[in-house]
Amino acid sequence: MTTRTRTPVPALTVGNIALSFHRAAAAVIRRVLEAHGHRVRGLEAPHEQLFHLQQAGEVDVLVSAWLPSSHDAYLAPYRDQAVVLAPQYEPYCVWAVPPYVPAELVGEVADLARPEVAARMTLAIDGINPGAGISRFSTHIVSEYGLDRVGYTFTPGTEPAFIARVEQGIADREWFVIPLWRPQYLNRRHGLRALAEPKGLLGTVDAASPVIRRESLDRIHPDALTRLKALHLGNDGIEELDTLINADGLTPLQAADRYLTAQPALLP
Repeated sequence: MTTRTRTPVPALTVGNIALSFHRAAAAVIRRVLEAHGHRVRGLEAPHEQLFHLQQAGEVDVLVSAWLPSSHDAYLAPYRDQAVVLAPQYEPYCVWAVPPYVPAELVGEVADLARPEVAARMTLAIDGINPGAGISRFSTHIVSEYGLDRVGYTFTPGTEPAFIARVEQGIADREWFVIPLWRPQYLNRRHGLRALAEPKGLLGTVDAASPVIRRESLDRIHPDALTRLKALHLGNDGIEELDTLINADGLTPLQAADRYLTAQPALLP
């Protein structure tokens, strides 16, 4: 009697940008791949570095490229070596203020320069790391709107410091502006209000898409690839996952498991 040896499903590396909501999306993708027999190694790095790692062949599936506004420049050097899947969600960048800052005084970015507003606002604006699209856009906004002339500064930082800054500012009822984006759990947690930005310096609504190296396509189980191509979580889904991580204290994989239990159609 001949024993048939089952062909092992290859191991894959899933890379994500080192921010909590990217970890959330990567955890869902990991569970989809694992459901089809793949062993998955996770890897994370800052924005631009992650794309360099994929270009160098160290990342099979990158989660997720925000295209075209935020990450197109990072993908462009090797785009012919990659396949961009349908978007998982549709992110966009904003500048936002806490809900207790009166909308009649601060409704758009230009209002921040009004003397009576600048006198109340914290002029130091904190952000996440320099490679993020929102950080690049915010540096430009400070100069284009003349906010630097009335004392505003923008400084990139780390995600934990960024989150702590928002939480403390809200607790102190501070008037401040924060460069933000959807999806991000702080929107849901605090009801932050986006400011109008009529010059269009914050980019467009992007498509947040997994990027797969062409050389890796044949290593992905066909059914898993079909699932990944159809996987859409939406901004609300990513914010729900991000809230489970940051507000409820779950790990990204725990958050993915809870979310997928409530969304059984997403797994085989």
